[in-house]
Amino acid sequence: MTTAASPTTPTPSNPPAPPARALPAPMTVTPAAALKVKALLDGRGKPSAGIRIGIRTKGCSGMTYTLEFADARTPFDEVVETQGVTLLIDPKATMFILGTEMDYREDKLESGFVFVNPNEKGRCGCGESFHV
Repeated sequence: MTTAASPTTPTPSNPPAPPARALPAPMTVTPAAALKVKALLDGRGKPSAGIRIGIRTKGCSGMTYTLEFADARTPFDEVVETQGVTLLIDPKATMFILGTEMDYREDKLESGFVFVNPNEKGRCGCGESFHV
């Protein structure tokens, strides 16, 4: 009596699976943005899991980025840990944010986080919202 090899046992006709490759982070963060996120978290006055980034329907182009303090991680958050900060990407926003760079800019008249998103197809005139 012969026994067949189990489906997970490597054989010449069933080679072992290649090792999983590391996936790139869903978004990158500039040093200026990381410093501002650190300052915001330090100034909050209570412990935080990080900053949660999301997308909300708003504005004349359709969507806008949201940032809020996160008290805890949720099971489906995409986690970006870089330069000493933790960003949690809302699972509903992940497909819109992939490949985005988060920056922080200060000019004479305005300051704020700027998202450079390769998925954007257009922005409204005031720059508040975008569409993909």
